[in-house]
Amino acid sequence: MAETDPMQATTLSPRGSYWITTFGCQMNKADSERMAGILEAMGYRAGDDEHTADLVLYNTCTIRDNAEQKVYSYLGRQAQRKRTNPNLTLVVAGCVAQQEGESLLRRVPELDLVMGPQHANRLDVLLAQVEQGQQVVATEEHHILEDITTARRDSQVCGWVNVIYGCNERCTYCVVPSVRGQEQSRLPEAIKLEMEGLAERGFKEITLLGQNIDAYGRDLPGITPEGRRAHTLTDLLHHVHDVAGIERIRFATSHPRYFTERLIDACADLPKVCEHFHVPFQSGDDAVLKAMARGYTVERYRRIVERIRERMPDAAISADVIVAFPGETDAQFRRTLALIEEIGFDAVNTAAYSPRPNTPAADWPDQLSEAVKVERLQEINALVEQQARQRSARYAGRIEEILVEGTNPKDPQQVMGRTRTNRLTFFPGERADGRPIEAGELVTVQIEGVRAFSLSGKLT
Repeated sequence: MAETDPMQATTLSPRGSYWITTFGCQMNKADSERMAGILEAMGYRAGDDEHTADLVLYNTCTIRDNAEQKVYSYLGRQAQRKRTNPNLTLVVAGCVAQQEGESLLRRVPELDLVMGPQHANRLDVLLAQVEQGQQVVATEEHHILEDITTARRDSQVCGWVNVIYGCNERCTYCVVPSVRGQEQSRLPEAIKLEMEGLAERGFKEITLLGQNIDAYGRDLPGITPEGRRAHTLTDLLHHVHDVAGIERIRFATSHPRYFTERLIDACADLPKVCEHFHVPFQSGDDAVLKAMARGYTVERYRRIVERIRERMPDAAISADVIVAFPGETDAQFRRTLALIEEIGFDAVNTAAYSPRPNTPAADWPDQLSEAVKVERLQEINALVEQQARQRSARYAGRIEEILVEGTNPKDPQQVMGRTRTNRLTFFPGERADGRPIEAGELVTVQIEGVRAFSLSGKLT
């Protein structure tokens, strides 16, 4: 999604100011929080502007070409600035850094540090090398050590908690395994300890994160007496569910190949687990799914959705989809549209196929034209919005439990939060007696206005 997310803080520091801009997914946002915490522990303070900060770090995304190109345009401005200010420290982290490695230094020689995602919690060590006058590239395979104390959270209500790093899948379009490395699951005890620490600081909602979160635990040892793996996402949900102070638990991102009935049943049975599932389907055509090496069929995906709705009828289901994959025919594209209509998604992240380096599909001869990509993306986006609007309509007049996240940045008289099903909801920020509604409160709101991707209402 290549959205930027500037992070800011208020502590004073002798080292100067830093600025982090985050591109891409939730995993990158979580990594940025960890790196911001490391910088503040080193004595940096967050700056007010990336064009005046003493250290500028771009945490990059390479999932699509436009995200990568945006990074280079940002870097060009900073490289020009460094020519007149040699004391500026310029860092590229994340997936573009891992993908390009030393070639980034040739393209942007002003860079001080190029570091892949597996090195996020080594930022202090790597910057120490930079301070000694080295130009550093850190992209080698690295075991991700436990580090639960340094993250500076962007929210004080909702927190990310990484449970598994990397990905062992080999989808033919995806660069993630080559830039984020092999799967590394954290121990359940460490995950619970981090959640307990967040609860003590007032956090109310936790999202458990993994590139392929359903693979959690398959690299950890142990077999149960029943003959199954001792550590699964289902087991982890049971293990962390009763952390005092945490009111809601979410998880992302799921893979249909590994999404089990046992997991669905746990979500239905555990009160803190929210009725919101992000399960990418990528295509509504079996031949395209096979070419993508996704490892499931459309019918398998349907059964997952049916089981979720059987156990949790009001559950929200969101997904990812790619259009104009190499060789995709118009008929195959129409099957994707038909699946979206049939299922009725609450939200779908859409993208036109973008060839990525070192992926099989990038070299296939049957690439589709940009004109076809634009046309199909426009058509699917219109359908997705229509479906989201229809799904939102069910909230009209209902009373929903909302976890307040903060003030509406577009209207300071309002606060905003989310339903358990992840619908963003806006409502007045004061009670009838004039008392303000605070971030972190769980309140009930009567829904009066429905839009495709958000709701509005009044406190009950």
